[in-house]
Amino acid sequence: MRARDLAQDFPVVGPGTDALVATRLLVEHGLPGLVVLDREGRPLVILPASQVLRFSLPDYVEDDPSLAGVIPEHEADRLCAALQGRTVAELMPSPDYLPRRDRDRPLVPGDATAIQVASVMSRQHSPVVAVVDNDRVVGVITVHRLLGQLMAET
Repeated sequence: MRARDLAQDFPVVGPGTDALVATRLLVEHGLPGLVVLDREGRPLVILPASQVLRFSLPDYVEDDPSLAGVIPEHEADRLCAALQGRTVAELMPSPDYLPRRDRDRPLVPGDATAIQVASVMSRQHSPVVAVVDNDRVVGVITVHRLLGQLMAET
């Protein structure tokens, strides 16, 4: 089975995409993360949903998780308000987070094998990889889809 055979349609975003729009994509599609494209339309990074959630937390909770217990539950309803007026670029941890080499990008060619896909996911600790042909995203493979395929063969 080749990567292009496992690839699924998947929404992509750019660094300038509104953070709330991106978060709605995560929620509405039940996604583990988002593929963020660079200016050339190539996959830059996978922004995990956990990173979006992390950005929503107040800094003091991030610094001292024990403070999460003192925040009233009704305040939790407003956590995503921190995303208003922000972009996807602002949700990324730091410029150091961005890959400097193509091999560090979360992508595989369409003819990659399942083992090659698993290797990229494992090396990059990513639940999603983009499948690319001719420098364009043709779909993505989630870890769930890959494991489902591998389990079907046992």
